[in-house]
Amino acid sequence: MTVAVLTGAALVAGGGGATALARTSPRIVVKDGVTQPVFSYKDAIREHVYVESSVDSDRDGKRDLVNVDIIRPRETENGLKVPVIMDESPYYDNAGRGNESERKTYDADGNPLKFPLYYDNYFVPRGYAFLAVDMVGTTRSDGCPVSGGPTDVLGGKAVVDWLNGRAKAYRADGSPVKATWSTGRTAMIGKSYDGTLANGVAATGVRGLETIVPITSISSWYDYSRMNGVKYWTDEQPWLAGYVDTDPPEKCAAVRAELDEGEDDATGDYNAYWKTADYREGTIARASRVRASVFAVHAVNDLNVKADHFAEWWKALARRGVQRKVWLTQRGHVDPFDFRRDHWVATLHRWFDHELHKIRNDVMREPRADIEIGPDQWITQPDWPSPDARDITLRPGEGGVLGLKRAPKGATAAFTDAPGPRGQGYSEGAMVSDPTAEQPFRTAFVSGPLPRSGRLSGTPEARIRVQADKPTANVTALLVDYGEDTRVDYLGPGSGIRTLDTESCHGESTADDDACYRETEVTTVTSPVNVVARGWIDLQNHRSLSRPAPLKPGRYYDVRWETLSQEYVVKKGHRLALILAGTDSDYNTETPTGARVTVDLRGSSVRIPVVAGADEPSAMIAPPEQGTTWRGPSDVTLPVQEREFR
Repeated sequence: MTVAVLTGAALVAGGGGATALARTSPRIVVKDGVTQPVFSYKDAIREHVYVESSVDSDRDGKRDLVNVDIIRPRETENGLKVPVIMDESPYYDNAGRGNESERKTYDADGNPLKFPLYYDNYFVPRGYAFLAVDMVGTTRSDGCPVSGGPTDVLGGKAVVDWLNGRAKAYRADGSPVKATWSTGRTAMIGKSYDGTLANGVAATGVRGLETIVPITSISSWYDYSRMNGVKYWTDEQPWLAGYVDTDPPEKCAAVRAELDEGEDDATGDYNAYWKTADYREGTIARASRVRASVFAVHAVNDLNVKADHFAEWWKALARRGVQRKVWLTQRGHVDPFDFRRDHWVATLHRWFDHELHKIRNDVMREPRADIEIGPDQWITQPDWPSPDARDITLRPGEGGVLGLKRAPKGATAAFTDAPGPRGQGYSEGAMVSDPTAEQPFRTAFVSGPLPRSGRLSGTPEARIRVQADKPTANVTALLVDYGEDTRVDYLGPGSGIRTLDTESCHGESTADDDACYRETEVTTVTSPVNVVARGWIDLQNHRSLSRPAPLKPGRYYDVRWETLSQEYVVKKGHRLALILAGTDSDYNTETPTGARVTVDLRGSSVRIPVVAGADEPSAMIAPPEQGTTWRGPSDVTLPVQEREFR
């Protein structure tokens, strides 16, 4: 056991005398590599300030003021300087935060009484300040929200600048205030939009932001709204801006009209508007500027903020050489506090201590990636994707088979991008129902029973050689696992978790703000089919997302695109299938084009990164069966995953 006291940036080893000193003067106590809860949560200072940003998002001629609600140890009034954990959110007065949709509450003077989530309860007693920041245009901040665009991000950057003495802030009476109690070292954390803002602020390169913890978060708003020209939602940008803005609608109506025009739903293309809300290679934010370390959490089955947001962000951070760590879960849009609670809080504690208090602990010596491969079944690996993953190329063949050999020259299959029963294409349930049955809206290719198990780790890539009888078509590619198994129920209510009546507590409580939250458990479903990976493309965007190239009827084109990333165990005896179809009515809002699409089988394939142990990945695939009587499940119904904002 080791005990230390920390004063500012200095670490001094000590024993019982050091602990006694911590009781009488501002000190932070470190034991066994982590900070200890020696500061009173009940007596902590609770206040709010307004940070002056660099933007005027509502065009009223004044810079937007960003409301910052603060809780910090009382000892910071007597010389103690502490680092900051910050959750910037647009949801504090609408959806609320966390699984229980918590909102802030205030006293008669407008100072915060209750902070959502456990960050304040747990970390303030351990020598941190916690800031709950209202995103520009929301709750008590000035301005208009712009659905991830520049002013959303620059408002948060201004708070980091203020903590480091580079921006102004004011109290409610207009008097200036400085963050004299802060070391300047700041972390940003949050789920969904909150973590998205952390990504965006980090990508400005702001100094003083030491680390971010983005949880199921966006890295490019184009990719949130669409993939390869295929729209997930219509009017997504103005709708979301209106959802988070609880002011009268007329205040920001002109701004939302500009969002509507900028997103260009008519084409689904990537344009200058989307580049302003791209944190990987954008105009105001880009991954090449990131200075902060990153502890990312994402769900490979999140169909709201899809896994490509993490995968592309992770690749960009790796190119930059950013210090990073990741947890990947089989759930949907869920916070790790609600699927691995105790381990999460302990790991996050060590991460913040290491990055903000600069305490030497073992968090960076652990494997970089924690991966959930089945319900509550976790493994670790040195990086993501697994360094042991090797590509296997599966090829569609005549008779609906999927194997390792190319189809004969001239072999083709076809489907029509046709309206389904509801006029918007076909559901995924219809697409995956018995792949041996001919259907005009899809073509399907199925492997034989797998002789060995393997794990998909990374991002599959579809390559198809196609022609269409119209200028374009919407194409869906699904990689499907046929085989009875019990899996995380990521499509069902709760996206893989069930909320229980029991509670657990992490941190200290007051009458106004308790540290206790309802526990959860994993939900599972036993079924004979699961969609492993999904990908969509508007064929006229096969060369460029910005400059569509309509197809010439009768001419073949080579089209390739990545599906959503995955971590998934495909088990011995199961079958893999590649489904190619038209518009996906479950996750696309496109109108089917009516085009008939012909696939040249010899020029088509799907590449899958596989971890197969000591075996060659190709050993997973048996030669196609001759004369098989196997039939897949018919009349499959798959729920559509709920869209969560909490």
